[in-house]
Amino acid sequence: MKKGFIKVTACALISAVSIETAVFQVEAAPLAGVTGYTTNMLAAQGTPTAGISLAFSQCMADSESGVILASAQPQVTENETPVVASEYADKAVAQVKSSVNIRSEASEEGEKLGKLYNNSVATVLETVGDWYKIQSGSVTGYVKGEYVVVGDEALLKSVGQRMASVTTQTLRVRKEASVDSEIIGLVPEGDDLLVVDESIDGWVAVSIEEGTGYVSEEFVSLSTEYTYAESKEEEEARLKKEEEERQKAIEAAEAAEAAKSSSSSKKSSSNSKKSSSSSKSYSKPSGSNGQAVANYACQFVGNPYVYGGTSLTNGTDCSGFVMSVYKAFGISLPHSSKALRSVGYGVSASEMQPGDIVCYSGHVGIYVGNNTIVHASNKKDGIKYTSPANYKKILAVRRIF
Repeated sequence: MKKGFIKVTACALISAVSIETAVFQVEAAPLAGVTGYTTNMLAAQGTPTAGISLAFSQCMADSESGVILASAQPQVTENETPVVASEYADKAVAQVKSSVNIRSEASEEGEKLGKLYNNSVATVLETVGDWYKIQSGSVTGYVKGEYVVVGDEALLKSVGQRMASVTTQTLRVRKEASVDSEIIGLVPEGDDLLVVDESIDGWVAVSIEEGTGYVSEEFVSLSTEYTYAESKEEEEARLKKEEEERQKAIEAAEAAEAAKSSSSSKKSSSNSKKSSSSSKSYSKPSGSNGQAVANYACQFVGNPYVYGGTSLTNGTDCSGFVMSVYKAFGISLPHSSKALRSVGYGVSASEMQPGDIVCYSGHVGIYVGNNTIVHASNKKDGIKYTSPANYKKILAVRRIF
């Protein structure tokens, strides 16, 4: 049984909380001819609820017995403010080197149902000993408590990515949060931008290749992206699809190379008769691997950037550059930085190889090795090299071959 203590000073109004039995501790201020003292008295029996306050009036002192007499007239008020648990209280984040198995029961002997990858998020359903029952993605099962951190708001915010998806045909990104401010960049409909700040009413600060800028909240859809668990069946299907796409890419590149070799030999005699010109010449793509892609892409450094363009020589934007480079190898990719985040198969930034597609907030490039990317950067710089490759936050790395 819980007890609450109500402290009452003579001839004053005091309130406190009681659960089942209220025990009043009464302190008397010294009166004429009476010394200060304290006494306890059982004042009430019952089951008052939390949030009830008792107002006491008409206090008197008996100078002979030293007992404080109080006639209590309770005033009951209900506390209508509910206690709301933090939205992060039941959220868990995996903190492991690679992944932790989700099992069918709270035991190492339980069947493996799926994997919770490092920094992936799950909802805790219940605690069973030193195990948690969780739900993440399509998987519900048990993980050992030592591999996840629960209720850590700062950690959850760090592993989640606040994104702004463009909902208008062409989004203007401005230098300041004002319609009169300078436009520093343009972003096509459907692209996702990493949110930097949301503190200005009606505006969102986002990251683009040109730097941090502001967009009207009216033209974007905001969301938080987390990584979730993958079931055993989903993992098997993904790996199978990735292998199939890898083989298709290799076959397409080999077919394209064979076709171009045949075409090149037929035109060799006529081309030899042409006098050299001042225009830059470019080598044809050769090979069917990531290094061949990187080698081919690098020769276009110095060419112009054109928003919405796809020409490697006359002007292209970032996703058009990646799309056109891979097109030369017979591989069809989308003209969208957001869509490029899901082509091929994913690898970690620490495992990047030449030819990998490196995806940033509203931007993409091709990794060429030595911690460097080649990309159609912006109108001022055109197609160029940038190092280090993580000069901005990397959202994904996708491999085609």
